[in-house]
Amino acid sequence: MAHTNFKFQKRQKELDRKKKQDEKALRKQQKDIADPETEAEDLPIADTEIKA
Repeated sequence: MAHTNFKFQKRQKELDRKKKQDEKALRKQQKDIADPETEAEDLPIADTEIKA
């Protein structure tokens, strides 16, 4: 019977964890970039007009 290669399994687990963290950071970065744009669009028109 073959022995389990624990180093390989550990490395794969670490790679999966790193990939998941990178994807989460990317989603958070995209969310942070998108938020100011949506806030600017949500402003009422009356607040942005200059009244003389």
